[in-house]
Amino acid sequence: MLSLLAATAANPPLEWSSFGLTDGIDLGFFQLRFYSLAYLFGILFAYWHLSKMIKAPGAPMAARHVEDLFFYCFLGVILGGRLGYAAFYDQSLFTGFADEGFVTWKLLRLWDGGMSFHGGLIGVVLAIGWVSWRAGLNFIRVCDYVSVNVPVGMFLGRLANFVNGELYGRTTDVPWAMSFPEVINGALINGPPRHPSQLYQAGLEGLALIVIMLLLFWKTRSRFRPGFLVATFAAGMGLARFINEFFRQPDAQLLEFAQDTGLSMGQWLSIPLIVVGLIIMVWTMRRPELGSGKGEGTGAKTA
Repeated sequence: MLSLLAATAANPPLEWSSFGLTDGIDLGFFQLRFYSLAYLFGILFAYWHLSKMIKAPGAPMAARHVEDLFFYCFLGVILGGRLGYAAFYDQSLFTGFADEGFVTWKLLRLWDGGMSFHGGLIGVVLAIGWVSWRAGLNFIRVCDYVSVNVPVGMFLGRLANFVNGELYGRTTDVPWAMSFPEVINGALINGPPRHPSQLYQAGLEGLALIVIMLLLFWKTRSRFRPGFLVATFAAGMGLARFINEFFRQPDAQLLEFAQDTGLSMGQWLSIPLIVVGLIIMVWTMRRPELGSGKGEGTGAKTA
């Protein structure tokens, strides 16, 4: 700690507040938060790009299925993300209430923040399962197509975290360390120098996976190996999150858990993603490719 203070005195960290960032756009009657915009643009991109993907040979669904996926996956992200955060990170949301002139259940207070990627992922998988079952689609192949689009939302979401000055990293003395506003002893002040881990996550969980997934889909025959794309996403996202958690500050209520177990909650939740993703990747590589004939373009029963 002494060495960190000495390094800080010699090289003052960048101050997040000096960027003049805000957590949203004030419309007068409503505060449009950037985190909400990140979700919105991520979902709109997914809808546009998935509509384009199904026009390529081998698609397992038709345009009408994209519309259903758009609706149910949106619900899955919101409900799964919120319930997952409450279950994995802050169980008090299930029983807590806030009184600001009117009593509200904390679980419903999405404007206070608190969404879990892993919970949102579970919600999306359930949504895909529901749509696939109703329409007689191949579940794994639909997951392949949806997974290609998820990293864009992750990229925008992590940028929004940075703009909001939240979910910052652990203390450090690296040259690019940044000081974020923190409540210390009841006062809001610039905290110690920290990793801007939101940007690390935007790079690894977002930008890197965007490039990998788009190249795999458009420049290789990966979409003709059922399960390969979603397995690549799962393993890649799990590995990126596992690495980034070494730089990200654990949630206050889970700091003791991280110290006791040696890993953060995010890392423990990412390990199954990595393992399952790698197993499915190996399994798909041992199976023959699907044919690439146009007759499979919207085949709901395609294997």
